[in-house]
Amino acid sequence: MTSAPHQFWVHNLHPIILQLGPLAVRWYGLMYIVGFAIAYWLLTRRRIAGLLDLRDAHSVQDMLFYGFCGVLIGGRLGHCLFYEPAMLLTRPWEIVMVWTGGMSSHGGFAGVLIAFALFARRHRVSFLHVLDNGVVAATPGLFFGRLGNFINGELCGTVTTVPWAVIFPEVDRQPRHPVQLYQAFTEGAVIFAVLMVIGRKRRPEGLLAGVFGIAYSCLRMLTEPYRARSIELAGPFGLTQGQFLSLFSLALSVYLCVRALLKRPAASAG
Repeated sequence: MTSAPHQFWVHNLHPIILQLGPLAVRWYGLMYIVGFAIAYWLLTRRRIAGLLDLRDAHSVQDMLFYGFCGVLIGGRLGHCLFYEPAMLLTRPWEIVMVWTGGMSSHGGFAGVLIAFALFARRHRVSFLHVLDNGVVAATPGLFFGRLGNFINGELCGTVTTVPWAVIFPEVDRQPRHPVQLYQAFTEGAVIFAVLMVIGRKRRPEGLLAGVFGIAYSCLRMLTEPYRARSIELAGPFGLTQGQFLSLFSLALSVYLCVRALLKRPAASAG
């Protein structure tokens, strides 16, 4: 290191907003609440605009509930399976402690796929139509989820001397890439902007989901090298776990895009 530590911002954000006796209100949990609130607003707006084929506001609320369960269960189980498998055997009670952090985005995606499939079957609508609208609504949640990671001081980046480096005292005194913010911007803000442009009118079913998956997978693989290496994050073939899982989501997303583009324009959905 050639630069003195005092040149960099020291992370001093506390994960707890408010402590009410034994109840702690955490920023991480608040980020998810904000994400779901925005998702509800977006889904409602798309239904009114005729881009989401649901009967009424109650159906939108039902879709959001299914999505919430998918993200919560899939994200937490995915984190335990992919990053902390020992937790399943040694500290199983911590699986339900989602407010402390530790959610896998790929696990959340898998959970949402299952949840939306169940929702689509119950409401007798196309699964891909639901998924297309779901990815538009869910992307802001990725942005706020990464902000929650940053506030928690978790999933820190590699050591660097770039001017915007951040020192996370609970990790060490080394300046590091704020990779959580990189991923908030790319996975959240950039993809959301792209989907809002493409999703302004009805598209062939699966196209929005495919575009989302391709963009997310590629951007995730680009930002992952800036994450600090650890045993938990390590994947096969010299890749991180996130990069390795992104290969599968990328392949599925390419299939969805090709399938959608080969369909006739008349066979379109949100």
